[in-house]
Amino acid sequence: MARARNPRNDLIKTIGTRLGAGMVDVELDPDHYNVAVDKALTRYRMRSSNSMEYAGLFIKFTSGQQVYTLPDEVYEVRKIYRRSVGGDSGTGSEVDPFDLSFTNLYILQAGRYGGLANYEAFRQFQETAGRLFGSELNFHWNRNSKELQIFRNIKNDEQVLIETYNEKPESTLLNDRYSKDWIENYSLAQCKFMLGEARSKFGTLPGAAGGVSLNGDALKAESVVEMEKLEQELLRYSEGGEPPTFIIG
Repeated sequence: MARARNPRNDLIKTIGTRLGAGMVDVELDPDHYNVAVDKALTRYRMRSSNSMEYAGLFIKFTSGQQVYTLPDEVYEVRKIYRRSVGGDSGTGSEVDPFDLSFTNLYILQAGRYGGLANYEAFRQFQETAGRLFGSELNFHWNRNSKELQIFRNIKNDEQVLIETYNEKPESTLLNDRYSKDWIENYSLAQCKFMLGEARSKFGTLPGAAGGVSLNGDALKAESVVEMEKLEQELLRYSEGGEPPTFIIG
């Protein structure tokens, strides 16, 4: 049976190889590599739109409950969609007489009434009625605690659709053709900086012919230049992010 690959371990192995591991002794422990990858992922999530994905989440609102905890990957909640006015009459205790009248007039008698203009006017009426009579819910989203607070006392259990932006999983970012290369290079630069910090504490090591000079300062300078270059790539959206669209109004 084939063993599942671990993208992070593969990335760390690649970084070590690029630093010369196997040919020379690289003074980094696994913790250092993991810190470098974590910093690269954090920076990428902060600056690149490619780290997010649009998603929809179905949850069930419970009578009397106003606070709900969403999954950790949810970063932003955009909107909550309820059953639309005039869209579904429901059954049993959920029957809405207004929905029934809309259904009878605009669906069951489609042969007498219809047309795209009429349908568009009806949909606009639905949106206006929804805003006035509770189709839309006001809410507060706390992205740190992942708590969604509804500013209404829900009287009946109801399933809703929540429009969200989710953080892409780490495995997805480390396998994506655009983000993978950026994260690898940024992690490598972080590793060089940590190596430079350690080596710059000692200018030379004792040895034959006057000792051995360490390249700590050179590594730090090189890493700073590389990280600045990678930051510029984020501004040019070359790592897979989408540039802002036009705003009219």
